[in-house]
Amino acid sequence: MDTKVISTGVRYTRLPDSYVRPESDRPKLSEVKDCDDVPIIDLGSEDRTSIVQQIGNACLLYGFFQVINHGVSMEAAERMQEVAHEFFLLPVEEKMKLYSDDPAKTMRLSTSFNVKKETVHNWRDYLRLHCYPLDQYVPEWPSNPSSFKDTVSDYCKQVRELGFRLQELIAESLGLEKDHIKDVLGEQGQHMAVNYYPPCPQPELTYGLPGHTDPNALTILLQDLQVSGLQVLRDGMWMAVKPHPKAFVVNIGDQLQALSNGRYKSVWHRAIVNADKPRMSIASFLCPSNEALISPPAKLTEDGTGAVYKSFTYAEYYKKFWSRNLDQEHCLELFKN
Repeated sequence: MDTKVISTGVRYTRLPDSYVRPESDRPKLSEVKDCDDVPIIDLGSEDRTSIVQQIGNACLLYGFFQVINHGVSMEAAERMQEVAHEFFLLPVEEKMKLYSDDPAKTMRLSTSFNVKKETVHNWRDYLRLHCYPLDQYVPEWPSNPSSFKDTVSDYCKQVRELGFRLQELIAESLGLEKDHIKDVLGEQGQHMAVNYYPPCPQPELTYGLPGHTDPNALTILLQDLQVSGLQVLRDGMWMAVKPHPKAFVVNIGDQLQALSNGRYKSVWHRAIVNADKPRMSIASFLCPSNEALISPPAKLTEDGTGAVYKSFTYAEYYKKFWSRNLDQEHCLELFKN
């Protein structure tokens, strides 16, 4: 391939060899079922006790859920999707000014997951942004499209508020003070991955992203309503999560699994690709501060099991996560007691 990104506008007629997964590691799309019972939680309900209970059940049984009436304006979400599409439709030369394969960069366009380390690539380009504090990071964001900075800033602020609200509800569902999780995580970082999956000539041979868990605390995903591609692992089976209008998908990340002492599971999920249409997804990540010490509260270790994981800082965890391939064993396993 003569370019570092695949969102060139060129339609490939066959999958380049560097994207073809070994036969044992292909998506087996014919075996995927629809996940029809995804919890959809109405955050607009007056009954906080019921919301807390629903969130607790979803975190315990699924590791993810969808939320509606979440307080993020639909205009902000739609504008976010529009400006993301505009960005990926820019000429390749324009986009390539932002290209980097260095995971340490706080703003970059890249491809696959970690191209320096992989043996097989993923059919994805992505724009990675750091989003908090905004005044620190917005200046380095793309200036083209011209509305990008304002549109994305507005969306980031609203999603951050939603994330904090969810963390309070999750803390309460564990029987903790509502601010416990926020207090442990410290001054939380916020990142965004604007994922673009061009049409793929042979979707059954590759992934947009292979199965993985998220290394952060909480992921809030804005799905493409036209083209689905998100799949989650339930009871050993991959299941498709259909986009729900006006909803966000919320994933429990590795840090909340550790903080809940393994009670809530960081969900394994993957992205598959489409033969005919491009797909876009916008993932926002809330991350502990680097020095946050991730350790379960005493209340969750009193049943005699003790702490499932060693205490660690988020900086230690994140470094370990990026040093591996995305689809290796769960990174949390490396921190088990």
